[in-house]
Amino acid sequence: MDQLVQDSVGSRRVTLILLGLFSALALVLAGIGIYGVISYSVAQRTQEIGIRMALGASREDVMKMILLQGARIASTGLIIGMLAAFVLTRYLEKLLFSVSPGDPATFAMVALVLAVVALLACYIPARRTLRVDPMTALRYE
Repeated sequence: MDQLVQDSVGSRRVTLILLGLFSALALVLAGIGIYGVISYSVAQRTQEIGIRMALGASREDVMKMILLQGARIASTGLIIGMLAAFVLTRYLEKLLFSVSPGDPATFAMVALVLAVVALLACYIPARRTLRVDPMTALRYE
C-alpha cells in the first residue's frame, strides 16, 4: 500500500521539489542583485558620504540613509511583484492543493521573506560605509 501511495504522488513530489529549488535560487539571485545595486550606489556616493560625515552626520544617519534607499527599491519591487503574482497565480490554480490562488497568508509570508533578504542585502554595504574615514572619502577619485 505504501508503494502505491508513493507511486501516485511521485510525479507531483518531483515537481514540487524542482519548484522549491528554483524559488530558492530566485531568492538568492534577488539578494545578490539588490546587494550589487546598493553596493554600486554606495561606491558612487563615497564622496558624498564622506562630506556628510565630515560635516557631522553620525554613522547611524548614514546607515539609515543607505538602508532607506534599499528599502525603497525593495518595496517597489515587492509591490510590482505581488501584483504580478496575484494575477499569474490564476494559471497555477490546478497545481495548488488546500490553498487558494490569492491566499493572504502565503502572500504575506513571501513578502516578509523577500523584505528580510532585501534588508540583509542592503545591510552589508551600509555596514561597509561605517568604516569609511571621512578624509579618505573626501580624497576619493
